[in-house]
Amino acid sequence: MPRPLRWFTRVLTVLVTLVLVLAGVLVYTVRRSFPQVDGSLRLPGLQGNVEIYRDKSGIPHIYADTAADLFMAQGFVHAQDRFFEMDFRRHLTSGRLSELFGKATVDNDKAIRTMGWRRVAEQELPELSQQTQDYLNAYAKGVNAWLSANPNASDRSLEYSILKIQNGGYQPEKWTAADSVSWLKAMAWDLRSNMEDEIDRALALTKLPRERVEQLYPDYPYDRHSPIVTQGTVDQGRFNQRAEPRVRAPRALSQAARTLDAVPSTMGAEEREGIGSNSWVISGEYTASGKPLLANDPHLSPQMPSVWYQAGLHCRKITEECAYDVTGFTFSGVPGVIIGHTDKIAWGFTNLGPDVADLFLEKVQGDTYLYKGQQVKLETRQEQIKVAGGAPVTITVKSTRHGPLINEVMADARPSGDANAVALQWTALTPGKTADAVFALNKAGDWEEFKAAASLFDVPSQNLIYADTTGKIGYQAPGRIPVREMGDGTWPVPGWTGEYDWKTAPIPYDQLPSVEDPADGFIVTANNAVIDPKRYKPLLTKDWAHGYRSQRIRGRIKEAFKKGPVDAATMSAIQQDTYNGFADTLVPALMQVDLAGPSGEARQLLKTWDRTQGLDSTPAAYFNAVWRQVLLLTFNDELPEGARPAGGDRWYDVVGRLLDLPDDPFWDDVTTKNRKETRDDILRQALASAYQELSDRLGPEVKSWRWGDLHQLELVHGSLGTSGIGPVEAMFNRGPLAVAGSKDAVNATGWNVQRGYEITAVPSMRMIVDLSDLDKSQWINLTGASGHAFHDNYWDQTSAWARGELLPMHSKPESVKKAAVHTLKLTP
Repeated sequence: MPRPLRWFTRVLTVLVTLVLVLAGVLVYTVRRSFPQVDGSLRLPGLQGNVEIYRDKSGIPHIYADTAADLFMAQGFVHAQDRFFEMDFRRHLTSGRLSELFGKATVDNDKAIRTMGWRRVAEQELPELSQQTQDYLNAYAKGVNAWLSANPNASDRSLEYSILKIQNGGYQPEKWTAADSVSWLKAMAWDLRSNMEDEIDRALALTKLPRERVEQLYPDYPYDRHSPIVTQGTVDQGRFNQRAEPRVRAPRALSQAARTLDAVPSTMGAEEREGIGSNSWVISGEYTASGKPLLANDPHLSPQMPSVWYQAGLHCRKITEECAYDVTGFTFSGVPGVIIGHTDKIAWGFTNLGPDVADLFLEKVQGDTYLYKGQQVKLETRQEQIKVAGGAPVTITVKSTRHGPLINEVMADARPSGDANAVALQWTALTPGKTADAVFALNKAGDWEEFKAAASLFDVPSQNLIYADTTGKIGYQAPGRIPVREMGDGTWPVPGWTGEYDWKTAPIPYDQLPSVEDPADGFIVTANNAVIDPKRYKPLLTKDWAHGYRSQRIRGRIKEAFKKGPVDAATMSAIQQDTYNGFADTLVPALMQVDLAGPSGEARQLLKTWDRTQGLDSTPAAYFNAVWRQVLLLTFNDELPEGARPAGGDRWYDVVGRLLDLPDDPFWDDVTTKNRKETRDDILRQALASAYQELSDRLGPEVKSWRWGDLHQLELVHGSLGTSGIGPVEAMFNRGPLAVAGSKDAVNATGWNVQRGYEITAVPSMRMIVDLSDLDKSQWINLTGASGHAFHDNYWDQTSAWARGELLPMHSKPESVKKAAVHTLKLTP
């Protein structure tokens, strides 16, 4: 063999050997973190034996004789599958990400420390019931038992092996009850209400007069889209469902917006306008079984792994001391079930979205602020942020009576204008009872117990729907919702006058809207208005989703009633509905515009379009491209970046009204000199620009365009998935997948028109509960049970989720054991 060839062969042999060795090391490292799911393990601290059955999807059902053992085992199982996710989240919620990732996350930590989530969680703990504290501690004991059994970081998860490269000395600390409660604060943050709308309004006001800004925030269309509660009002201090109704500081606000943007998402809620949910419940009067059906699919930004973790928690014998038989979706890091069913009732959540946060403009002078003519001392505290590989960073958090100054954490903050600071007042910064509510929901057996549990649910305020095995259905709005001395919470307000302060007591729970067995036989919630303010006076909010999803669901249900009894397949078909609710308004306007050239051929697609947005739909691809261009061309020239449209049904109503005003100033492109554009100019340009965009991306052959080629989902790991290191991202991220639906379709796969068509919000799970036989219930998760990359259950549910399929939601002992492929016994 010639010498150069021999040299090349040797080098190639070395490289191949090295690759094989590294692959073997990787496989060994990966697999050693996989949990033990068969056999027997000793768990010190247990009072008795615990059995854990897992099906082929890795979903665990836990059986114990005491509640303490049940929640201890849940902590152990969560840690088995998701400990890195839990560890990452507790650092996030405590403002300690920089201990893991160094200086890159210091701004994130500053924002969290300023709001003080962890401090509030620690204050909340002693106010919870003793039973809740005991269960939180039992859960922590289970997590820590798993930690003790896995002393080396690389034994715990592949992420820790990667993290060693940057932060080799890191060792996870013990889990505490406060870690779990802090996560509930994070949940409240991601499901907060209209805070961004307040800032967007104020930022838009720096460019436009107030009347034009208000055009961008039209009132909810009560005449076209039904609210959740259609009858009743507050009567003699209680909500009675049957009663008849009675006859400026731009710089500080920009800094505040940057602070809010620096708060990392915990439930994947990065695209605020795409975050929502659907839920509905149908009375047994209209179902095939004669008992209610309940559906729920919360919409959040996609995450890897999914924010949800499916599990069953079962006391072998239901007693007062061990009262749990509950199956549903949990959060890793928190004991109990968040959404699901017991052996008697089922419930679902959507974000109610009340206005529970206000931005107060403040006049700060030195270490004081102005309030009612007096200079009042600022409250201050020091927060030290430890930074891996660097020196600690210390910040001073300043607060007024209204809350922390959120613009103070930005390094370039400078006093300017009349008001020079922005304080955040938010209900979740006051200790509450939400952890108590979770455990109460998990053992509720009837409507009254459900309502009692809901009364404890302080934050985030959610629409709660209900059904039980006796046939009752219902709705309850819970939560701590402030009452203002003045104002409606839609704009930042002056803090120094005291006129806009919150009253001491929130809206009483008994006055919050509620429905029991409505006459029309169903209840729908989809972030739409809860109740018409003409019949209900306490202000909930003015910033609802505009009801396109809810009205479509209502229409589909009424159509189903005409065809015969409703079954689970009907419920699933509604969840998969991709109808575009704005097309009937925009398409006729587009068809009337004079248009020449190749974009005219593309426009012909819309003539026969059925308004659905499936993967193979060519008209959906073109329509959504046109819609994107309409928003960009109409608004981007005048609105500041933070206030530009991302899309969504509020903009449906904004544009819908503008279509009747062909010469409205918003149609004019202010960047063109000596020319005033009208509606038809913008629509014509949108049609042409959309054609050009799709031709460039998908090719000039119009008939080959497919919505699924544009509208795709990539599942990105919550921390390392955006590391910027290709091989690392490839280990943890998955996709892309083409997915049907669109923003504010019932199948709400959202996207941001400012960025493109890539999916930014999804139905993060789907659930259909059959109250005639709970074992006939169905569910699906976005990814899978496991948080371990390369595990069989890392994203094994994703393909089925994308196709709209559901898995059996086993809950009875016989079906759980029959479906089990793994059984693990935990012993004291």
